[in-house]
Amino acid sequence: LLPLPGTVMTLFDGSFPFYPNTRTRFPFNTTLVLIISVFLTVLAMFILILPGIRGKGRFFWLLRVVTSLFIGAVILSVNFTRDWEIGRVMANTSYKSFSHAIVNAEIGLHIGLAGVNITLVGNPVNQISETINYNEHFAWHLGADYTCIYAHSLAKGLPSPILYVAEKFSQHSPCGVHSQYRISGHYTSVTLWLAFCTWLISNMLFSMPILLYGSYMILLTAALLICSLLFFSVARNSPMCTIRFGPASLQTVYGASFWLTLATGLLCFLLGLGMIVLNSVQPEKLKLVFNLSKEGREEEEEEGPVQRSLRDKASSSEQDMLLAPLSEHCKVMVTQL
Repeated sequence: LLPLPGTVMTLFDGSFPFYPNTRTRFPFNTTLVLIISVFLTVLAMFILILPGIRGKGRFFWLLRVVTSLFIGAVILSVNFTRDWEIGRVMANTSYKSFSHAIVNAEIGLHIGLAGVNITLVGNPVNQISETINYNEHFAWHLGADYTCIYAHSLAKGLPSPILYVAEKFSQHSPCGVHSQYRISGHYTSVTLWLAFCTWLISNMLFSMPILLYGSYMILLTAALLICSLLFFSVARNSPMCTIRFGPASLQTVYGASFWLTLATGLLCFLLGLGMIVLNSVQPEKLKLVFNLSKEGREEEEEEGPVQRSLRDKASSSEQDMLLAPLSEHCKVMVTQL
């Protein structure tokens, strides 16, 4: 019997699962690209107004802008990255269920705060008359149903290595790591959003300017970033089931997002602590960094010769008026008694 037009052949129809369309690996994370584009646009706007700042304050102003935008971009971006924990292994493995075909491929695991990405790239990419290049995302955030996503992947007929790794993180897996990663990822994300809010408040305080309280908010931002790392480490330190492909096993380590968050937290801690110490020891230098002192002297150095001569003539005329005899300024009426 032939299937009806428009139906998709599955295993239960007497054929192995297959994709109706060609599967290709998506090249980048669109959310991450959007965030970076926004911050680069803001940086370009600040660079355009940089020539309008006079004197030595131009360098300190540019340094503050670049540092602040870098911190904000990192805090916002790591919420959406998928490389908090990574691992990869090269192995010879079966390609699909109920098939004896063996392929040589690299299996990658990329764990983020909202889910896990599993990649499968053939070596070479074209094997057994197919292009082996997959990148599948399995979400476990609070609004997603991991079990439903996994069941849908089974119905689509994903390759066996991807389904095998995804099953380790399922809710009903004997590994029991699903709830740890889901809860720790949720609290890590919440802490990062709080750090982003404190970063915004610190910029508002610095612009008012209230330097001491702005420094306190930078320290609070550093504390929240360190707390987010601790929340994620709780899931990372939980016992992980062995993910084995023949003699090779897939091992995971902390990814770029984890180390970038740690570096940003240490940077915020050093900046906040340094500004607090400088405010108590030499507050004038801290005001110099924020262009709050010696402004009149810098403006005088930037004046041209014509403006300076006009200002000198005006001051000399005022002095001549004050030094003139009193009889030339007023007349006194004397009445004889």
